[in-house]
Amino acid sequence: MFVLLVAVVVGASIGPAGPPAWRVPLELINRLPLISLDSGVSSTEWNLIWQIRMPRVVLAGLVGAMLSTAGAAYQGVFRNPLIDPYLLGVAAGAGLGATIIFTVNRVGTSSWIVDPLPLTAFVGGLGAVALTYLVGTAFGANRSSATLVLAGVAVTSLATALQTFILQRNTDVVRQVYSWILGRLSSATWSDVRLVIPYVILSLGALLIHRRLLDVLRVGDDEAKALGVNVDRVRLIVVLAATLGTAAVVAVSGLIGFVGIIVPHAVRLVAGASYRVVLPVSLVAGAAFLILADIPGRILDNPAETPIGVVTAFLGAPFFLLILRTKQVAE
Repeated sequence: MFVLLVAVVVGASIGPAGPPAWRVPLELINRLPLISLDSGVSSTEWNLIWQIRMPRVVLAGLVGAMLSTAGAAYQGVFRNPLIDPYLLGVAAGAGLGATIIFTVNRVGTSSWIVDPLPLTAFVGGLGAVALTYLVGTAFGANRSSATLVLAGVAVTSLATALQTFILQRNTDVVRQVYSWILGRLSSATWSDVRLVIPYVILSLGALLIHRRLLDVLRVGDDEAKALGVNVDRVRLIVVLAATLGTAAVVAVSGLIGFVGIIVPHAVRLVAGASYRVVLPVSLVAGAAFLILADIPGRILDNPAETPIGVVTAFLGAPFFLLILRTKQVAE
């Protein structure tokens, strides 16, 4: 928790405009009850911190916590440490939904009562996973986890093909689509935070409740059933909870890769393989990781920004290759 607190303070302190970084922690302390400090931060500068930087920091924390916890849960329920939260097609479905909106609504969304971009991306992500589960359970004789994984690959390929087909005929929106696909937190607002936080809380709560059952699933489906665990029900609940939260955060942040793989692995290397520990620690570590990973994107190409998906890929790809090289993956 201390690392997460430090990450929040650092994330709120750094930006292309505003007061000197060292003054921001003093002002944050000054805002606490019964404390009065002269931080030297003006009201205008505080509004910049609170209305621009803090929503971005909080949203990054929510997205990182959800993706890392969902990744750990997916790895547990499918007993595969190389799986990420996008396994069953949520990313491809959300990307397809966003592409459709960018294509049919070129004039902007300011006149809409509800912003259609996150709504359609959310529905697209859930729809893709629902199709994956329908295909995997309908055509798999034993309804194994491997069948769901294969169905996820097929649905992801289908959604990606449809997205490519649409982009090929609407090349004027390619830049907008790829900007969304690479992940973005620069436009984060408090309304985005309020939009996703109910889904994140519900999903994380369900996953944490089932973390002990994920430990039982590690011994195999037959052995878990012999111990009295309803494997199909646990798998369905975990997949639904992880998918709901992932679809919600992806709808407002775009597709941010590698968080759901590298954070759970790093946690396993430090805290062991038990999901009773891996899930809650991944929640905190994922939030801290994405908040800190967002900082280089603000300063590397100032005044422009580097997409956060590029930063996480730059950090995650070498880590992933290192895992494969050393074979230190905890089952």
